[in-house]
Formats: sequence, C-alpha cells, structure tokens
Amino acid sequence: MDIARELYLGLTLDRATGRNTVMASSEGGVEIGEVAAQHPEKILRETIEPVVGLGGYQARDLAFGLGLSGPAVNAFAKFSAAMYRAYEATDASIVEINPLVVTKQNEVLALDAKINFDDNALFRHKEIAALRDPDEEDPREQMAKQYDLNYIALDGNIGCMVNGAGLAMATMDIIKSAGGTPANFLDVGGGADEEKVTAAFKLLLSDSQVKAVLVNIFGGIMKCDIIAAGIIAAAKQVHLNVPLVVRLEGTNVEQGKALLRNSGLPIIPADDLGDAARKAVAAVKKAA
Repeated sequence: MDIARELYLGLTLDRATGRNTVMASSEGGVEIGEVAAQHPEKILRETIEPVVGLGGYQARDLAFGLGLSGPAVNAFAKFSAAMYRAYEATDASIVEINPLVVTKQNEVLALDAKINFDDNALFRHKEIAALRDPDEEDPREQMAKQYDLNYIALDGNIGCMVNGAGLAMATMDIIKSAGGTPANFLDVGGGADEEKVTAAFKLLLSDSQVKAVLVNIFGGIMKCDIIAAGIIAAAKQVHLNVPLVVRLEGTNVEQGKALLRNSGLPIIPADDLGDAARKAVAAVKKAA
C-alpha cells in the first residue's frame, strides 16, 4: 500500500456510560493498550446515542482530531459509518481496525481488522456461526459448549465447579487469597441436572494440571442432593485420583451431605468457602 499515515479505529460498548463508543488514535499499528497506558490523551472518543446512531458530525470531529484534512475527512467519515453499521448488523461486541491507513491518494482503508461477536446473538447469524473453527479452540471448552456449561481454562491446579458466575469469581479470588491458583472458571448454572454435573466433573478431571477439585455450590434453584449425585456418578466413572473438597449450602443440603458421606469416596467436606479454599490448597501441597 502507498501509505501516508497509520491510524487506529475501534468500536465497542463502554460499560461506564452504557453506550457504544468509537475510539480513534493517531498511533495506528501500535498495541492500543500501550497507547492507553502511556498516552491516554492520544485516544479520541465519541459516545453514540443508540436512537440516533453514529452522527456524521461525530465522525468528522474524530477525523479533525486525528489531523486529517481535505478528501480524507469525508473518506474517514464514510468508513466510520460503514464500520458502525457492520457492528450493529452483526451483533458484534468489538470491532478494531489497526492499522487503518490513509494512502497518499487520500483513501481510507482497513489494513487489518479484528471482530468479536456476541455468542448470545449467534442464533441470528448462522453465516457467522458457520465460520467457527473448532481446531482453534480448547477441546475442553468445546465439550463445555455441548453441555451448555460456562468454562474457561486457566493455568492453575485447583479445578473449580461452582453454580453462578459471581460465586465462581469469588471462589477463584478466595483460592488465590489462600495461596492457590484456580485451574478454570466453571459455572454449571442454576438449573443443572445430574447429567450436566457429571459432564462438568469429567471436564475438570480431563485437565492434567488439576491436582485437586473444589466444588462450591449454593443451592437455590440448584438442589444440593442433585449436585451430590452428579459428583458421585462422575467420580466413579472417571476413577477419581485427586483430592476432592466439597462445600454445599442451601436447598436439600443435608440430603446432599448424607449422599457424599455414604458414597465411599474420599471427599473432604468444608464448612464454608474460606474453609474449602484452605483445604483445597492444603490438599494440593500435600499431594505435591
């Protein structure tokens, strides 16, 4: 390309304002995180009102802020409007053009691009879903999708199975504060059945880095005896060979604890979340 300048242009939801926001910078071709950290004044922003959309005056303001002039201003404004339409039409969560180049002929062109799509909207975009390449994904994350589990692999050694995203985050934090490292984020959801819990347990144990498993369940919609039955079934199927710490609380908790006590499995019971995290960390150290 006959490049005169390299710029950055991005569009995503700003959770602080609750509005989609266009970001532009004269520092194209550079990692935008570095620019934000070292030169925050070089990142220009325009907040988009959802009823109105990206205004032409907003795109021109960004162009002028980037130091563009002449035909490049209108070319940039046209490009920005097209990017916003693509973002909306595809239910994207982020669109990044880096670098966005201005040629010596005053053309504005995307030299590279990154688009993330909202998984929850893919049912509306079968043509996008068809582009998925399973070979680029963690096999465990693929298995999790089959059972509608929220799973993200991490680099620790304590496997976590929790119901509820907030409780899962708190569980990981408390493991860290107890001196351990979580091996994953795994939320089985509020309405999981025995089959789903069994699949989740197998998923955890398929990770060779896992040296202990911490199950932390607060039974509301999810009943503790269902969780307990799933844990027992899965542990017997996969021949449990790592320490298992279980903390149950909530609906049918006594029935759940009784099932675990009478299972014949070497389960370490915990009274509360802090106790569970400390016991899981101690179990890993003992095993090591």
